[in-house]
Amino acid sequence: MNEREFQALNIAVLTVSDTRTLADDASGQTLVERLTGAGHQLAERAIVTDDIYQIRAILSRWIADPDVQIVLTTGGTGMTGRDSTPDAVRPLFDKEIDGFGELFRMLSWEEIGASTLQSRALGGLANATFIFCLPGSTGACRTGWDRILQAQLDARIRPCNLVELLPRLRER
Repeated sequence: MNEREFQALNIAVLTVSDTRTLADDASGQTLVERLTGAGHQLAERAIVTDDIYQIRAILSRWIADPDVQIVLTTGGTGMTGRDSTPDAVRPLFDKEIDGFGELFRMLSWEEIGASTLQSRALGGLANATFIFCLPGSTGACRTGWDRILQAQLDARIRPCNLVELLPRLRER
């Protein structure tokens, strides 16, 4: 049988917060530890205030960089007036991955019950870069990585994974 090999991906992490710094960004650090622990490379890490245009500026730079294959964001996915990550990111998508948000909320239901309806977690594809937006809590980042992303970003997982799609994303 043809065994698949692990492929280390270049993953950027963006924390959306008006108050966090690298010193106290537990959610961003959770994602960094998990992705590097799984064998992937941290392409870049940044913190940005919850401002649509500042979020788009950083994401646009990463989306344009052919070395960044995956972007993970944490924060800004709630429903308050300052929560603008989905509103900033969605227009950048070429395709939305509807199942990501649906699956995240289903799994979160097991942990936080009906409170999961307040999450606007989402995923999509922009210029052959996968983008996944997670809530700002460390628990949400653990759920998103441990129960969805870790497997989908591992080329060895069958029957299918997102890694095997990477070479085909620029097909026209």
